[in-house]
Formats: sequence, C-alpha cells, structure tokens
Amino acid sequence: MTMNAWNAAWRERALPELAAREWDLIVVGGGISGAGILREAARRGWTCLLLEQRDFAWGTSSRSSKMVHGGLRYIAKGQLKLTRDSVRERQRLLQEAPGLVEPLSFVMPHYQGGFPGPKVFGGLLAVYDALAGKRNHLYYPLQQLRYLAPGLKDAGLLGGTRFFDAVTDDARLVQRVLSEARADGGEALNGVQVIELLREGERVVGLLGEDRESGRRFTFRGRAVAQATGVWADQLRQQSGLEHIRPLRGSHLLLPAWRLPVAHAFSFMHARDQRPVFVFPWEGATVVGTTDLDHRAPLEQEARISAEEVDYLLAACAQQFPSAAVQAGDVLSTWAGVRPVVSDGANSRKPSDEKREHALWVEPGCVTLAGGKLTTFRLLALEVLQACAGFVGRPLEDQGATIFRAGTPPPMPSLSPYQQKRLIGRHGRELPGVLALLHELGSERVAATHTLWVELAWAAQNELVLHLDDLLLRRTRLGLLLADGARAELPRIRALCQARLGWDDARWEQEERDYLQLWRDCYSLPTET
Repeated sequence: MTMNAWNAAWRERALPELAAREWDLIVVGGGISGAGILREAARRGWTCLLLEQRDFAWGTSSRSSKMVHGGLRYIAKGQLKLTRDSVRERQRLLQEAPGLVEPLSFVMPHYQGGFPGPKVFGGLLAVYDALAGKRNHLYYPLQQLRYLAPGLKDAGLLGGTRFFDAVTDDARLVQRVLSEARADGGEALNGVQVIELLREGERVVGLLGEDRESGRRFTFRGRAVAQATGVWADQLRQQSGLEHIRPLRGSHLLLPAWRLPVAHAFSFMHARDQRPVFVFPWEGATVVGTTDLDHRAPLEQEARISAEEVDYLLAACAQQFPSAAVQAGDVLSTWAGVRPVVSDGANSRKPSDEKREHALWVEPGCVTLAGGKLTTFRLLALEVLQACAGFVGRPLEDQGATIFRAGTPPPMPSLSPYQQKRLIGRHGRELPGVLALLHELGSERVAATHTLWVELAWAAQNELVLHLDDLLLRRTRLGLLLADGARAELPRIRALCQARLGWDDARWEQEERDYLQLWRDCYSLPTET
C-alpha cells in the first residue's frame, strides 16, 4: 500500500494535522454541491477542506434519479434560466466525462385525450432545443413507436416523441469531482460531523467537528465556511425570514433488466396524480421512479421507501407496461433520497409544485447553499465562491475551465472498448493506479454487473472507505445491482478487500452484519409491521 493512499490509515494521521491548519475555505457537506465547491476553490489556489458527516455522496447525491437533465418540466413552470443553464451544463458534462455521464434517449408516449399531447410536448421541446442550441427531438407515429418501444400500453396510443438527456452514476460523479479537487490541493474527510459553527462576535470563524469513528473533537478555523448540507441546511445557520428547507422524498425501485427490458427512458404521467414518472435503463438494470412527497422522518435516520410508494411505482409499471406484470417480488433493491427544496412555508402547495430554484443565505463568514440540481453543481459552486470571496479576500472570475482534466488514457488491451470508456469515466485521474492493479488482479467482472473486481480492490485501498456500506452502496453499486445486497459475493469481497481495508476478522464480521441490516432496512422492500 502506497504512502499516499487515501484511506482510513491516512485519515487517522491527517485529521489532527488538518485541524491545526488555517483554511481559506471550509466546505461542510460531501455531496455533489460540496464536492463542486471544493473543486472550484482548489483550482483557484484557495486552501480548502471539505468535511462530510457520514460518507461522500451519502445523502441525496447517491440516491438521486441518476439523471443529468436540462429540466424540461421547468419550462412549463416558466423557469427558462434554470433550463438554459441546465442544458448547457449537461452538454459540458457529456463532453468532459464520457463513460460517466452518458446520453440517454427518452420517449414520451402520447395517448388519446392525454396530456401532454404531441403538439404541446413538441412545442416544449422546441424551446428546450433552442436553449440547447440544436434540434434534439423527433415524433414517431404509432407503427414506428411499436417497433421502438414494444410492450407499451396500446389502448389509445397515438405515437411518441423521442428526445435526449443524460444519465450518470451520481456517487461516482461525486468521487471524480473530489479527485479533481484533491489533485489541485483540496482536502476532504468523511465521518466528521459538524457540531457547531464557531463565532467571534457576529462572524463565523470556523467550526467544531466530531470524528464519528473515534469520538474525538477538533476545532477547524477558516476565513469562510460554505455549507452545502442539503436537507440539513437549516440545522446550523442563523435563520431569519420565512424561507426554510422542505424535505421531499423521492423513492425508486430497481428491477433486473430481463424483468422489464427497456432500451430508452420512458416518461409518462401517473394515472393516480398526473405526476411525471420514469422507467429507464441504468447500470444493466431497470429503474422505476420517482415519488415526490414530504419526508417526515428524522433526518439523522437513513431514508427508506414506504409500502405506499412501492405500490405507487408498481402501479406505474402496470399502467405503462401491462404485459410485463411486474410484481413486488421482482424488485432487486430500492433507494430513497431526500431533496432539499427551498420553500416559502406555504405547505398547502403540493410537493411537485414547489420550485426547484436554489437559495443562498449569507451571514458574516458563512454562506449556506440550499436547493439546486445535480446538473448545475458547477454553477452553484461558482455562486457560493463569489459570496465567499469577500471573506477570503480573493477575487473570483469564471474562466469556464473544465471540471475534469483531460488526459491521454494508457492502452488497455485486456478490456473491451465499453469497459475502457467506463473505467476512464469513473476513475479519471486515478486510472493509472487502477490499471496497475488490473495487471495484478485481472479484468473479471463481479457476477453479471459491469463492475470489475479490481474496482472493489482499488476503492478499498484508495477511496477512503470507512464502512462496508461505503464500498458496496457508493464506491460501487453492487449492493443495489445484486440480489440481497450482494450477499452471495461477500465471501469473495472479503478475501479481496479485508486486508486492504486493514480490518481484523471481528471488524469485518461486524461490518458485514451492520451492512446487511442496513440493506434490509433501507434498500430492500419495506417489511410490513
């Protein structure tokens, strides 16, 4: 194991040293927003540190709908700037991170008397295309649509409109952004919970953090603190006014691809409440999502799908793909994410009617970001840094530089073109290290997934894994993609990863018990009580 490996042993040594330094910027929150802020600060030479209470991407950023999209629905709500920004950032990510952010074909079927009809939807897409700068949609009459999308509900079907957005592995996107930030001098720690902000008079001058692994507390001092804590944003900031965070839960089902094979993402209105839902291919499986309802459980508990949400999503499958007859027993796994929607307090408004704009709250020495979209994380980061620049004492300009540094990948003769692209997309700057391990371990895949065994070994050794769920639910997605949370593969995962993680037998066995319990509680179908 190299001296500079980014792992738990490094973290234990580094924590006191990092706490002793004075920082230009301390970022709180290790999702895509926090990672983006760290990346943009590090590129500008700011001394910057990110602290995450659980694990990187643990909250919403590993449990999103996986879509990098321009927000077609926001056009209908008149949010044209949000849509324009989103389509431009989507194009940037598609160009900079192929293999991680990939184009995805969407089909909206149209039915007799249904909304939106082909003309209305075509009009929306014409605006969408104008904002993106190119035509991106096509209408398919009935006979062509049946060929393009077999298995769709046929009664009243007129045809369908096809357009393109993009899809990603959201947790790996966070890892890649953090990797870029660290390569430019930023530092990031997981498992450090911020207990309170430290103030001198009215000004925030740092924070008190607790290492969740050891219980030790550390004081971190910085010229500015940027909070990107999602639904937790209200917990530390000084609140004023009516605006607050309204936590909204979105839950998803994951099915084996053979059970509901789709070559495109299908978008349609749920008959129960006329909300848009999706069925789409992801990582060799099929996702059904999402719900949109108030999340009332305590935020310190891991979010989980409810029985009602399962019924709602199964009803969506039955509505749109009746011949597939998808049942609860077909579900491989589930996940639920909690979106931080900024609300004016009018809780009479339906969750899906809340605007998806973001908000910045600024107090001396501290900027809090709430809301926003995965797709526009770079723009949100720049906005936060602009608000922090005065506290830090540095000007800020956006030269439009790339998020991900391009490099010439080394030859990978043992891998297919698809595998090469996938590894480049997921690992970026770390690819040479992954390939060195590949020569040692080979290019075998884990069961029927696209994940290589070498990716598990690399993550265990070099991606700051503190617990088994970090490895199986976020560094890789094996806990979602394989039956029973990948239980059948655990003996081999142990043989490969235990020594790399530095765990003794007792620690591994405890981690395995904890992980399987967590998977049953939060990533499988809910058990009726």
